Parts: sequence; structure tokens; C-alpha cells
Amino acid sequence: MERFLARRREFRIDQWYDALEAVVLEKRAFLENAKGNFLKFKTVVDNLPDLYPKAIGLDASAVRAGEQVADPETKEQLFNGLKALCPWRKGPFDLFGIHIDTEWQSWMKWDRLSPHLPLIEGRRILDIGSSNGYYMFRMAAGNPLFVLGLEPQSSFYYQYLALQKYLKHDRVFCLPIPHDQLPAMEEYFDLVFCMGILYHRKSPVEMLRQIRESLRKGGEIVLENLVLKGRNNICLFPHDRYAKMRNVFFIPDLAAMESWLARAGFKDIRCIDVTPTNLKEQRKTEWIQTESLEDFLDPADPGKTVEGYPAPVRAIFMAKA
Repeated sequence: MERFLARRREFRIDQWYDALEAVVLEKRAFLENAKGNFLKFKTVVDNLPDLYPKAIGLDASAVRAGEQVADPETKEQLFNGLKALCPWRKGPFDLFGIHIDTEWQSWMKWDRLSPHLPLIEGRRILDIGSSNGYYMFRMAAGNPLFVLGLEPQSSFYYQYLALQKYLKHDRVFCLPIPHDQLPAMEEYFDLVFCMGILYHRKSPVEMLRQIRESLRKGGEIVLENLVLKGRNNICLFPHDRYAKMRNVFFIPDLAAMESWLARAGFKDIRCIDVTPTNLKEQRKTEWIQTESLEDFLDPADPGKTVEGYPAPVRAIFMAKA
């Protein structure tokens, strides 16, 4: 976390340095006295073997570090450590010959999105809900000034630390905090990613407004969200759960999402992709111990969730501040 603060002049964060430092110091104190899952995953990462990759790959479907580990004992230590960080949701990754076959084939979304992205080189990028950093490392191939991720969940944050142990990318950073704990950095970021987050928020328009205020004029948001097909300006509010997820609040149709973005002050709003989630993109693997998409759908009608709602469809929107 401190690595980001150390670049204060290069990143031009003097205006917010004190507020950022307060957040970092608070989180550092918390992690140094970690309990529960934070302590469990911290111990795993601390005990991963020290390996030094001869090659790193960020521009293929699997983010890669190093070649095959020759020593069987070291390879077993690495494998067992990575397995102890399950569930691995976003990816895939290849670390010294160990292929982490993640639940999501995240390269598929990246391939749908990347042709529409603005120039990444030299940009200041924020990734809200960055998980283990898969998309941040894919962005890093474009040579941004930096990518700053926000990821409060313990397993995902320590997966990121495990990956950085070997990738050691000096332009990728992550803070273990939710978006609402990041100091308000007005008109600072060039590009903000908010993917798979907004439907977990009780006040989605307010979050979009905060994101817009953090973007420089002409900066852009990349917003990916569950949606309803159609343009009737309607929104689903699940009674209890959606696809077995308890914390899903609003799922808009395409027109409603565009209305939210407009209400939040965004311009040049465009939908660049609408894709139903399928069993090729999201499925159960040995790297998760939980249910996956197949378990969330009605076995008699895969066009519906087990609760009877429309099956997951995700759309990607882009807009300018």
C-alpha cells in the first residue's frame, strides 16, 4: 500500500496525500494485527516460495509469470499455497507452470471490452472492486501511469499480493478498502473501471455521481453490470436473492442504465456490449469450492435463475465525465 504513497510527486497526489496516508496507516495497522481470514490468507502469502520469473506475460488470456519450476518440492509448496487462497474467481493465471483455472474466463470479457478502450498509456486508472487484479494486470500491458485497485475482500486482496510477489509490477497497486473509504479525489482519474459492482449498491446513482466527480473532464467510466434486456426504462429489485446472491439490489434494463448515467452527469453514453453469461465463461473448476453458474440457474429452464428471474445478462457501458 505504501508503494503508491511513495510516488506522490510522480502521481501528483499531494492534494490528497494526508487523507490517503491516514487510510493506508489505518489499514496497515489492521493487517499487522490481522485476525480471521485476513490472518489466514496473510500467513499463506508470507509462506509462498521466493521465485524469480525470467519472463512475464500480461497480454495473453492467462497472465503469466515464469517458466516451469524444476524442483518438485518447491512446486508443491507453490501449488499448495495458491490452492489455500481459493476461491479464485477472476483469471486465468499461469505461475511457474501452475495453471490457475479460475471460475471466470475473464479474458472473454476483456476481449469484448479492450477494442473500445481509450489510450491507456500514461493514464491514471482506478479499478473499483479489482478482485485479484486480473484486469489491472491486463491494463498494465498498455503502460498506464498507474492502475489503483480497491478490493476489501480478504481472499481476493491476498490473491493480488500473491500475484504481485511474482509479477512485481511497479505500476499496479491495490488498497484493501471499499470505494466509499477512498478519499474524494476530485477530477483526478483519467479512467475508472466499475465492473460487477453497481448491482450490489443500494444507491447506484449516487455511486455513479461520485465516480463522475473523481474523473477529470473528458475522463471515462467503464461500467459493467447485470442488466435486463430491452429498453423499457424498468428495473428489477429482487425480493430476496438473485442467482443465489443476497446482496443484489437493482438490475436495470439498458435504457434505465443509460438514465442512471445521465442523471449522474455523464455524457456520450454508449452501450458497447450485451452478453448473456454462459457456462463457457463462468463455470466450476478445481480452483473454487463453491457453486457456480450452473447451480444458479433453473435446471428445467436455464433462461431463468433458480428464483425465477431472467438469467444473468451483462452489459458494458462507457461514458465521459
